Amino acid sequence: MPSLLRAVLALPLRALGWLGGQGTRAVAAIAFIAVAVPPLGALLRPYVTEAIFLLLCISFMRVDLGALYGHLRRPALVAAATVWTTIGVPLIFALAAHATGLSTSSPGLALALMLQGMASPMMAAPALAALMGLDAALVLVTLVTSTALVPFTASLYASLFLGGMLSISPMTLGLKLLGILAASLVTATIIRRLVGSDAIQRHKRPIDGLNIIILLVFASAVMGDVATEFLADPLFTIAVALLAFAVYFTLLAATTLIFRRAGTERAFALGLMVSQRNLGLMLAATAAALPATTWLYFALTQFPIHFAPYMLMPIARRLTARTNGSSEAKKVEVHPFVSQERREGTTI
Repeated sequence: MPSLLRAVLALPLRALGWLGGQGTRAVAAIAFIAVAVPPLGALLRPYVTEAIFLLLCISFMRVDLGALYGHLRRPALVAAATVWTTIGVPLIFALAAHATGLSTSSPGLALALMLQGMASPMMAAPALAALMGLDAALVLVTLVTSTALVPFTASLYASLFLGGMLSISPMTLGLKLLGILAASLVTATIIRRLVGSDAIQRHKRPIDGLNIIILLVFASAVMGDVATEFLADPLFTIAVALLAFAVYFTLLAATTLIFRRAGTERAFALGLMVSQRNLGLMLAATAAALPATTWLYFALTQFPIHFAPYMLMPIARRLTARTNGSSEAKKVEVHPFVSQERREGTTI
């Protein structure tokens, strides 16, 4: 029976492994598929929360626990990144919306930007960081701490800036976020205990493939109406899309510059995380009871989220290569004779 089961699962595992090997190319293709097949979005829209839950389970399940504990022992960077993404970013969004008069001229777009700023980082951010070879453990730790603070920060900013624009209590939103986090953490811990970390590492590619499929479910649910909106008002849709790209890359660049003293690779990983806001949970928590402009902006933010990892992969590779090169140089400097003997293929 075990051999029969392995034979039955061999083909799906190979397919998932191939898909996982496509990496950021597959992530970028998701946006095109989601827009090109609107019926898929209508079919998958009820499963947004489940998709987010599974994405977070995968992130928890495959995280490097050693690196995770290392960040927790040195919490200064995590604390600073948490303050920036939960307090600094929403404050800047709110001030910008009010200073530009957007709250009056386009309340739906102002609401979208405020919800984007108030949201925690996207649940898939650690998985995307891992696909790009960045520090997924640092991203995951900051994701957890910032999400845990959402009930308090969201309540504060909603009361200060949103007034009656939001149809759901920010505290309720935060409690839902915490509930999903706790449940996914418990589920991932059980899977990790049953399967083992070695098996998870061996099946990295199939897990990446499964992660891409779940991302497709989420993106299709959110972006199913983009083509219809574009045909109805192409200029406005393009303008909103350009705004979504501008916000994404502004957050990425600003965060990388702010945290550059922690190392460019780590700063870039934090920038990737901060720029990817978890608008899916906002949609789920509000039961999609949002203005049409807000919904359109949420859908168009998926384009930079899915395209950016593919576009930024060369930068990520250079940063990780530089970091790894620095680490190897330090080893050679500390143990010059050992390193020389190893290069010569002998033992000491």
